[in-house]
Parts: sequence; C-alpha cells; structure tokens
Amino acid sequence: MKATWNGVTVAESDDTVVVEGNHYFPAGSVREDVLRPSTTHSTCPWKGQASYYSLEVDGKVNPDAAWYYPDPKPAAAEISGRVAFWRGVDITD
Repeated sequence: MKATWNGVTVAESDDTVVVEGNHYFPAGSVREDVLRPSTTHSTCPWKGQASYYSLEVDGKVNPDAAWYYPDPKPAAAEISGRVAFWRGVDITD
C-alpha cells in the first residue's frame, strides 16, 4: 500500500492494518522528513487518545493529515506503532 499526498509518496508498506476503513502503516514506513508535529489530539472510546502530524511536501502543508495512537487501549493493540492518513492523502495498492 502507498500513501500519497501532493504527488509524493509519504508512506509505503505491504504490512498495513485496516481498522474502521483506515490503513495503519508501520511508523518505520512513513517518511519522517515530511512529518511535522501537531498539538492536536482526539479521543476514541475504544482506541484511546490520538496524536497528529501535519504533512509538509514541497512547501505545502496539510494540517493534521496523519494520526497515531501513542498508547492505544488493549482493544486496539494492533495499531500500536502505526500511522494512518486522511485529508486528501490517497491510499492505493
């Protein structure tokens, strides 16, 4: 699977976990050079608290376009150490 934004592949892996229709990529498969820390957080009742990254590619920023669960609840243990995308990031085979 590939995650692409602004014409650039930001993550690529054959090992994604799909939860609620979202592909969670191993953190090591995500390009660190395009990730920008965000102060945004959200809470899911069964996964726990999510943290976000913005993506920056070729001078363009996509705010809070990636998220991860630093300490997921036990029911969501399979997404530990993984990152998912939205907000215009294309996920393709």
